Amino acid sequence: MVIHLQQIFLALFSPAGLGQRAKRATYLGLLLGFGLTSMTYASAASVPTDAMQGALQALGRALYFDTNLSLQRTQSCASCHSPDVGFVDPRDNGVGAAASLGDDGRSIGDRSAPSAAYAAFSPTFHRNAKGRYVGGQFWDGRAVDLQAQAEGPPLNPAEMGLKDKAMFRARILENPYYVRALGDLFGVEVLEDADQTFTNAISAIVAFEQSEFFAPFDSKYDRYLKGEYVMTEQEELGRTLFFSRQFTNCNLCHQLRERPGAAQETFSNYEFHNIGVPSNRALRAKNGLAADYQDEGLSLNPAVDSDLVRGKFKTPTLRNVAVTGPYMHNGVFRELSTVLRFYNQYNSRAVANQLNPETGKPWEAPEIPDTLSLVELQTGPALDEKRIQALLAFLRTLTDRRYEHLLETHKNNN
Repeated sequence: MVIHLQQIFLALFSPAGLGQRAKRATYLGLLLGFGLTSMTYASAASVPTDAMQGALQALGRALYFDTNLSLQRTQSCASCHSPDVGFVDPRDNGVGAAASLGDDGRSIGDRSAPSAAYAAFSPTFHRNAKGRYVGGQFWDGRAVDLQAQAEGPPLNPAEMGLKDKAMFRARILENPYYVRALGDLFGVEVLEDADQTFTNAISAIVAFEQSEFFAPFDSKYDRYLKGEYVMTEQEELGRTLFFSRQFTNCNLCHQLRERPGAAQETFSNYEFHNIGVPSNRALRAKNGLAADYQDEGLSLNPAVDSDLVRGKFKTPTLRNVAVTGPYMHNGVFRELSTVLRFYNQYNSRAVANQLNPETGKPWEAPEIPDTLSLVELQTGPALDEKRIQALLAFLRTLTDRRYEHLLETHKNNN
């Protein structure tokens, strides 16, 4: 016998159903039987939202890992945002994981796939009270929110490559579970329309990306805030430096909450800056773009009409940063320590600080030099080696518990 979720919800939350504790318990048991173990039963009024969210997340999880939703059936969301490695793309793709390979086996982009971890915390793309652009998804914020972002890759010829929403719908209809789940959640009639099928299926992926699976907040730093972890002397120095406007200005861009030490800190204010990142010449050689091509970042966002934001990119979260290299929007730096030394060049004239440790040569010129965020970049004194190592130690404490075993692999990032 097939029992639809809609029937369960109606029976459970109708006035008559709410008056019958035994019937509620029966239907709650059926819901849990569908695998909705994340549902909480704090009150009768809270159950529908939790149950629906649990069902959406279960469907979204299946969709997220399904390679059949790409043209050649080789690529899923997880291909470029793997939960095994901090929701980034672990594949070398011939460019040291600096950019992702498309389902067609040949398309390579010009930007690194940003981590999908904690992505749900990025606000809707907008201008704040100071007139600055904030939020959205992708490096240039062109997707106004997570729904818009998730709708992009399936139909992008250079990514998952489906021809249109009709083809997406056809792939959905191949899977009996998808048909049943979408019908239960949204009504069977939505499956008759390609647009509705696409939108509702993507909303399930979004629900999954909004789950604790993507944002557990269980790193050493989070345990430290709860009194469950004692930082080492080096980590504590790094934490002090990170939140200090006297010695560094890290939290000027990498702090979301109003005060240091607040819970659920994502370590990004989601604003856009040009920090002088040079071109990734190796990537350009691989993807066929001209060596002198300029990625204009935020100014490519169709919601933006200004040349004053050329070369600006969204400030990424620092969650799991120690295990999700390569770094910067174009993956130009392999090691996290290189990133810190790159920043340090703006505050030091010492010859050693003007050299890229990965090449032994002077730092290359910014790809777009005329919009640099110099106010943010030239704050504080130069950092000595002890303080660089302390900052690295602190950044490693931002690693989710399930990725802490990867820190040993990345121990040379200093």
